[in-house]
This record gives sequence, C-alpha cells and structure tokens, in this order.
Amino acid sequence: MRRWILIAALAALSPAAWAAPLAGDQAALHVLNRVAYGPRPGDVEKLRQSGVQAYIEEQMNPPALPVALAQRLDKLETLKMSAGEALARFQEARDGEQGERREVVAKMASEAAEARLLRAIESPRQLEEVMVDFWYNHFNVFAGKGQDRALVASYERDAIRPYVFGSFRQMLGATARHPAMLFYLDNWVSKAGGLNENYARELMELHTLGVDGGYTQKDVTELARMLTGWTYAPKRDAQFVFDPRRHDTGPKTWLGKPVTARGVAEGEYALDVLAVHPATARHISRKLAQYFVADTPPAALVERMAQSWASSNGDIRSVLRTMFASQEFMDQQYAGAKFKTPYQYVVSASRAAAMPMTEVKPLVGILSRLGMPLYGCQTPDGYKNTESAWLNPDGLSRRISYALTLSAGADADTVQQALGASISKRSADIIADSNERLRAAMLLGSPDFMQR
Repeated sequence: MRRWILIAALAALSPAAWAAPLAGDQAALHVLNRVAYGPRPGDVEKLRQSGVQAYIEEQMNPPALPVALAQRLDKLETLKMSAGEALARFQEARDGEQGERREVVAKMASEAAEARLLRAIESPRQLEEVMVDFWYNHFNVFAGKGQDRALVASYERDAIRPYVFGSFRQMLGATARHPAMLFYLDNWVSKAGGLNENYARELMELHTLGVDGGYTQKDVTELARMLTGWTYAPKRDAQFVFDPRRHDTGPKTWLGKPVTARGVAEGEYALDVLAVHPATARHISRKLAQYFVADTPPAALVERMAQSWASSNGDIRSVLRTMFASQEFMDQQYAGAKFKTPYQYVVSASRAAAMPMTEVKPLVGILSRLGMPLYGCQTPDGYKNTESAWLNPDGLSRRISYALTLSAGADADTVQQALGASISKRSADIIADSNERLRAAMLLGSPDFMQR
C-alpha cells in the first residue's frame, strides 16, 4: 500500500485545476485549505451554509477561544512567563546541574510546541494560526541559539501574535525590540567601533524591502550604525534598552538622505521609512500571495495588494481583504496548486482525523523527521512554503509512514467525511477497493491530501 501511494504521489503532484468553477463544496474546501489548516468533519457543510466571504471575514475578526482550549493553554506554565522570567529560569538552570538544565530547556520547548500545535489543530481561529505561521517565518528566530531557547515563546506571544492582522509597523517594531531578535541577529552587541550588521542586513533584505529593494551595502552599514545601542538587559527582565554609550553619534547617510544624531529615534525613523516603503509593500504582498495563492503568484494581484498596503499604511487586514476578495484567490487554476509544508501536512492530518492532541511528542518528532522542526529553522529567512522546497521522494515516504501511524487511531469514514470532494474519483475508487483497515492511511497519504 505504501508503494502505491508513493508512486501515485510522485506521478500526480502537480498544480491541479478543478473540472468545474469553484462553488459549493469545492469552494469551501479550497478556502478551508488556504485560510485554515484544512477541514475537520462537518466544516465543509458549515462553510457552505455561511458563505465564503462571511467565513473569511469572521476569521479576520475571530471570537474568543473556546473555554476548554483556553483552560488547557493556561496550564502551560512556562508560556505565562515574561521574557525576563523565562531567561532568568534558563540562566539558573544553566548554572546548575546538567540534568536540571536539560529538564528546563525540554519543558520550555515542549510547552511552546504544545501551545502552537494545540491552537493550530483545535482553535476555531484558524486564519490567526495560519498568519502566526506566516509571520513567524517572516521574522524567523532560531530556538536553538543560546538564550533564544528561553525566549521564542515570549517572542511569538508578544511580538508576533498580537499583530498578525494589524499594523505592520507595530509588528516590525515589536520584533526589532524583542530580546529574541536582538540576540538571534546579534544587534544586542553592536556598538560604535564594534559594528554588527546582521540585523540591519536582514531587516532590509528579508523583513522589509527585499533583496531587490534598491538599497546598497553602504545602506546596510549606515542602518547598522543607526541601530547601535539597541540592546536588552538580561538581568533586568530582558527589557529593551537603548544604551547611548554604545550608539554611533556620527553623521550618516541612509537611502540617499542625511540622518542627524538623534539616539534611539534614528532606529525608529528607519522602521517608519521601511514599513511604508513601496519595495516593502511589493515584497510582502508577493510573499502573502505566494503563501495563499500560488508559488508563482499573479503579478496583477501582487500589485493590487501593494496598492492596498500603500493606501492603508501597511494595515495587514486591508491587504488580506484585497487578496481574499480577488478573482485570483478563487480561480480554479490555483485550487489544489499548493504543496503542503510538513507543518501544514501534520496539522491538517490531525484535523481531518478529528483526533484530539493528547501528546505533543509524536507531532514534534514527525516534524523533525520531515525536516521542519518547530522553531528550528536556523537561517533568518525562515521555512519556505513552496513545492520545490518540500516535494521529494524521501519526504513523501516519511509522510506516508506518518499516515500509517496516525491511521491506527483514525476512522476512515470520519476522514472521508472531512475531506469530501478534495479526494479525486480515481483515488477514492482505489481506496474503496482496499482493505478497510488501510483506508484512513490511504486517504491521509494520498496525493490529493498532499496538496492544498
């Protein structure tokens, strides 16, 4: 059975188009696979009744979390720690016995992963979770680097999650000032006479303007000088601190304009300029369209999204509305044309199987084996979301092995009800003629389910 799925997947995984215009169940499935992490049993019918645009609008203005989910999240003690509290606990453990250090680090990592996966699988606020995934990768911080082992949970909670639908400028500032980013890209040690350009470079290349954004190496150096003194105090609740003694007070010219010595205001000025720059609008609009529409997004759609960015001063919700209301978003040629990342695959499989998340370790383990450990991207560009990054025989084989494991506790009829028309007739016929005990695995390992 595993061999059949692998051969079928390799043969069939290519951008697909629906045979009919997107409407009814097909439209509902398309939206659930893009705006959410795939359908759970009953979701298609609910969305069909409410309508696509009503569902999307509700997702952009979501209600409170269900009480049971909120209570379970509240039991995760390390997630309630401030950045300073988490860092102090980490430092204490680091100075103690090796076993204690491992235990503390393991608990922090486990609870951060449990919270992320629990929300992604069970929260009705699905678009919020999708946007957390998008923005965390955009402003990536690697959890395996020193103090960031203790800081990624507060980074996601305080610098990413509150802003996923709001002001890009506010999120840009929150990430720039958070100790996790300051430590990860070394700006906390950058000073006059000891310049570190890492953060300044990625701030322009990845976070805002893009690699073709029209800046020069001199602009990188000047921006790094403007950001000298932006640091944090590890022993004072890890709060952002501007240290004027470390700041380069010399004259600067950045993006063709003179910058006078204004201390911390120089960095804030840079963030103001970058957040509304036309190159930023195009760069991030293209990334959003690539994530939600197609690996090579339609240029006309990207341009309209960039115009929305400009007219709204970088209001993320406004840009998303432009994209979701577009003809391109619901165009049949893009339905099923995105290949799921390992994270999307694992979360969507759990949702389709309607299996409660009782233990986080198996999910964390399979994500690592699939090459996408949670918070584990070492490079600042974050994980890719394109087919070329993830479609390979080894990855497919590992997904199929996971489908077999997951199916031991899954009901094939439940999975089939959730997935409905997203499973092609060819796949459905093959699965129907197969051993009943293998049907859930064949559904979750099918080439149709690999796409979204």
